[in-house]
Amino acid sequence: MPPTSLHYRVILLRHAQSEGNAQGVMQGQSDFPLSETGLQQAEALARRWRKERMRFDCIITSPLSRALQTAEIIAAALGAPLDMKDDWMERNNGQIAGLRPEEVSERGLHLPFVQPYQPIGVDGESQWELFLRAGRAVQDLLHRPPGRYLVVSHGGILNLAMYAILGVVPQANFHGPRFRFHNTAFAVLDYDPTRHIWTLEAINDRAHLQSTD
Repeated sequence: MPPTSLHYRVILLRHAQSEGNAQGVMQGQSDFPLSETGLQQAEALARRWRKERMRFDCIITSPLSRALQTAEIIAAALGAPLDMKDDWMERNNGQIAGLRPEEVSERGLHLPFVQPYQPIGVDGESQWELFLRAGRAVQDLLHRPPGRYLVVSHGGILNLAMYAILGVVPQANFHGPRFRFHNTAFAVLDYDPTRHIWTLEAINDRAHLQSTD
């Protein structure tokens, strides 16, 4: 159902491939630019949305380079304004930021069991802290007038934003539902604030990449 003047159409988009993605590191808030593949992915999505005459009242983006570059490419193609918000940054994953999984194990930073209040990477954000930040980001979005909004962000916090929207709480050891967001894949949601009804219309949409998958 297309949004009415009283509805919110919210698209949650994961950034394009970064150099950190290509290197297989656990990025967190360490700042990696887009890779050449990532630039091509963002441009493919921009072409798709321009062809579909997509429009946004605002593009809200994490300030980390991989998200900001993705947002800038789309904003330039669609003529939409940009607004950077720190709450949409990826998880602060503490001392494992920028490390490969094997390096995390070598340094003794891998935990066999993680409860939801436990900091990640010794001094990073817990699942509960990330959940609360994601909820605050969603709340801030809904302080804006009803309209069409694109959020360009990261896989970890986008999952917890989905938790906040759908009423799921973090569980121990990262158990619970997981929402797939490939690079430049997106979820489409509609929100009716008069009845507090969220409708999830699409998840992990990456049709613009089908020819290169």
